[in-house]
Amino acid sequence: MMSKPTEINQKREEKLETSEGSPPNVPKLMPGGNYIKIGRDSARSTCLLFAPAAEEVGILAKYLAIFEKHGVNLMHIESRPSTKIPGNYEFMVECAPTGNLGDAIHDIKQKSEYLNIISRDYKDNKDSVPWFPRRIRDLDRFANQILSYGAELDADHPGFTDPVYRQRRKYFADIAFNHKHGQRLPYVEYTAEEIVTWGKVYRQLTALYPTHACKEHNHVFPLLVENCGYREDNIPQLEDISNFLKDCTGFTLRPVAGLLSSRDFLAGLAFRVFHSTQYIRHPSKPYYTPEPDVCHELLGHVPLFADPEFAQFSQEIGLASLGAPDDFIEKLATCFWFTVEYGLCRENGKLKAYGAGLLSSYGELQYALEEKAEIRPFEPVKTALQKYPITEYQPVYYVAESFEDAKERMIKFASTIPRSFGVRYNAYTQSIEVLDSKPHIQRLVNNVNSEIAILMDSLKKI
Repeated sequence: MMSKPTEINQKREEKLETSEGSPPNVPKLMPGGNYIKIGRDSARSTCLLFAPAAEEVGILAKYLAIFEKHGVNLMHIESRPSTKIPGNYEFMVECAPTGNLGDAIHDIKQKSEYLNIISRDYKDNKDSVPWFPRRIRDLDRFANQILSYGAELDADHPGFTDPVYRQRRKYFADIAFNHKHGQRLPYVEYTAEEIVTWGKVYRQLTALYPTHACKEHNHVFPLLVENCGYREDNIPQLEDISNFLKDCTGFTLRPVAGLLSSRDFLAGLAFRVFHSTQYIRHPSKPYYTPEPDVCHELLGHVPLFADPEFAQFSQEIGLASLGAPDDFIEKLATCFWFTVEYGLCRENGKLKAYGAGLLSSYGELQYALEEKAEIRPFEPVKTALQKYPITEYQPVYYVAESFEDAKERMIKFASTIPRSFGVRYNAYTQSIEVLDSKPHIQRLVNNVNSEIAILMDSLKKI
């Protein structure tokens, strides 16, 4: 669940303080159940990736002596084959925000073939790249770097004065907070009242889908009914849906305890992971929600993640975000907003909706297709600069001719992001490969040539 890049969320981020004396990764609610303090490790650690100049007995001990000399505590260290220099190896070290890290980095650099710095504290270091996950299990690192937690609700939220609803929201947040990669997604026992709310939204929206939703959404939806328990009297479980999506496109769901920053949310998409809420809107206003809920996620987002072209398009946005400067994160988040959230497409000359914000809103779904709002073609360079409201219908919608066309446009836009490296998702290892050396890229080219040979051979047999 991505936060909207607004001043509201910036203020929320400012209230996230580092808890003193609290165990790492343990949530600590602030007075009134409003904000959570984050453990020491998570937001301030720095990762160093470096390779020794040559294989040498005891080289690791010499590196460790450098960190000890400058009073830098290490949280994690591992070695692995180097992707840049064949036959060499590299170290990945995660440093705590202690001691004189700057001098330690200087000394490490003098003894290394290369050194990469990946840090949350990148703004004051021109040699540092904004931190991003390299392996799918790294998503655990930021899954709880949330902007809000549990019972926090704005004063104008329908459930603000409802203690039962607030406690229920805390229950859902606790489930998500304790989830780790590789675990079975938590099963939720929804209440009768929650199922009634879901049913009202389900009936209203499914009546519009045949005429208003894109063909990809309408193609997948019956399969969700058949395989995942989509019914008006049943709220589907994330585990069932995630398994279905994984079989279709490799996408999986992950429960989230609150609003993630745009950077962290988009990083999840690079691994084909969608951070999903499990709570539902307040029963007093079943057709309105001020934030994404399970109706928005499961009725709006999920069906399209089962479509190969749309899944690839979504992943391209995520890959483009890895290590990108802050201003480009905002641009990518805006492109996400006008496509994955509020995108339109053309089918046989008619407008259809594929954005989850539309497909989960009965009123705006009708409004957007009545063509009363301004319609523009999706062009990332221009779309990325468009301002938008978050509490009312959009004044402008962007139309994609196809998901394939939108994907190609996003890839072209991503090439303009100022990064000193490229990125590639390795589905075998579920990790991000940083492309910044000729030997590594050459190996990938050889692999691509082998794949093309297999395809050409298969084509001849058809």
